[in-house]
Amino acid sequence: MKEYFAHESAYIDEGCEIGAGTKIWHFSHIMPNCKIGEGCNIGQNVVVSPQVILGNNVKVQNNVSIYTGVTCGDDVFLGPSMVFTNVINPRSAVNRKSEYAKTNVGNGASIGANATIVCGHDIGPFAFIGAGSVITKNVPAYALMVGNPARQMGWMSEFGSRLEFDEQGQAECKETGDRYLLNNNEVTKL
Repeated sequence: MKEYFAHESAYIDEGCEIGAGTKIWHFSHIMPNCKIGEGCNIGQNVVVSPQVILGNNVKVQNNVSIYTGVTCGDDVFLGPSMVFTNVINPRSAVNRKSEYAKTNVGNGASIGANATIVCGHDIGPFAFIGAGSVITKNVPAYALMVGNPARQMGWMSEFGSRLEFDEQGQAECKETGDRYLLNNNEVTKL
């Protein structure tokens, strides 16, 4: 018995695993051998390429392309029209399927509208990628990245608030009161 919802215009290929409570909306295509967790929301006109893995509670907004080689952890947000790539040097006349590069998106990360994630670069847990940013290198956990190419502009809490670290390298999320430590350019939640 199917425990997920798929709009009648969505197309789901054979061999996909889709978790309970997931919703797949208009004109989306879920390609073979994908694994989509529980409670996900796949917006309108989304393509999920073969062998992509999405964790639980992943929110994929409209017009997103998730290509082979991408893995997203739990609670990831993929903003409208953002895109992943999977080949560094694509050419129409050259088949480079054997060269697909991997991209891992950590738990709780958010990627803003129209952002581009160049393949082979990992996004750390709870990182925040601003709208329109182009990621061309690995992104640390909790990092706030903006621009083209994206540069780190600060740090974000798990709740999604900007963190301001004191001289001892400590910060508090203004919304939750959770405390964080910045040490050697790495943030950990206390």
